[in-house]
Amino acid sequence: MSTVKFAVSALAVIAASATAAAAREQIRIVGSSTVFPYTQAVAEEFANQTGAPAPIVESTGTGGGMQIFCEGIGENTPDITGASRAMKKSEFDLCVQNGVTDISEAMIGYDGLAMAVSRQSEADWNLTLAQVFLALAAEVPQDGQMVANPYMKWSEIDPSLPDTDIIVLGPPPTSGTRDAFVELAMHAGCEEIEEIGTIAEASGNEDWVTENCSRMRTDGPFIEAGENDNLIVQRLNSDPNALGIFGYSFLYENTDSLKGVNLNGVEAGMETIASGEYPLSRPLYFYVKNAHRGVIPNLQEFVDEYMSENALAAGGYLEERGLVALPDDERAALQESVRTGSVKLDIAE
Repeated sequence: MSTVKFAVSALAVIAASATAAAAREQIRIVGSSTVFPYTQAVAEEFANQTGAPAPIVESTGTGGGMQIFCEGIGENTPDITGASRAMKKSEFDLCVQNGVTDISEAMIGYDGLAMAVSRQSEADWNLTLAQVFLALAAEVPQDGQMVANPYMKWSEIDPSLPDTDIIVLGPPPTSGTRDAFVELAMHAGCEEIEEIGTIAEASGNEDWVTENCSRMRTDGPFIEAGENDNLIVQRLNSDPNALGIFGYSFLYENTDSLKGVNLNGVEAGMETIASGEYPLSRPLYFYVKNAHRGVIPNLQEFVDEYMSENALAAGGYLEERGLVALPDDERAALQESVRTGSVKLDIAE
């Protein structure tokens, strides 16, 4: 990554807009519903330690947060956005187009995408990624071709699975959790199916899996539940046959009422996520608008708290909420670059 260079006139516009931001007394943060509880925890700790107003933290989803974050600089735009995936080139281009050209990226740790069910469920849930794909994909293989998904019960996929309707609540397309689930579960599950491998190979298209295994079904069994993962938790508690998809932290915080679904024989947990053994492991991020540092009151101090050992280290208060800490050397490099804003984001083609 390299520092983006600006014209003097552009810097003047940025300075003027950022100065206007001083009228706002609270830090404003948007973004991922998965990163939300971690950022909220930091906001509470920051306010308790400093006596400063607690930052306003909104759960807008990763994609929605990027759009808002990249609208520009000044008091009407947020200072930070959380993300359950890295910023896309198209989002970075939108930021640059709107004058948000100086951004720090922080990969704060790792999370797992959990599939969970109510503890009231009598079934012993242990799914392969291939079974997940066959339950949720818009099209599945039959007789050498892809057809509209006919499976309505888990037992129709495999007789060893529960003889109950497929009901899975998950995130909408604007969510980084949805992006990660498609890549880590749907694509991987698709590739586990031998018949699909034959179809893909016969097509001669190297991008066949991405183009044909990304769409979730829209005929009922998969339900888009919005950006509020707590609503999924509530629904699972009211329906023992429903499964939910969300960040591991929500399972971690609700183990009194929910239990995880093992995937490819591996249980979601701190150790399996950190080692990569659990198949749905992913990094989590937040992005700082550096033009707002030193202008929005307490923004630098809040970033310092987020980057503190008390928050990010193994045994820190974010790990207590389900975040899997980075290795010591990676965390130290992250803390230095984000605290100082010395490494600016620059996404190439």
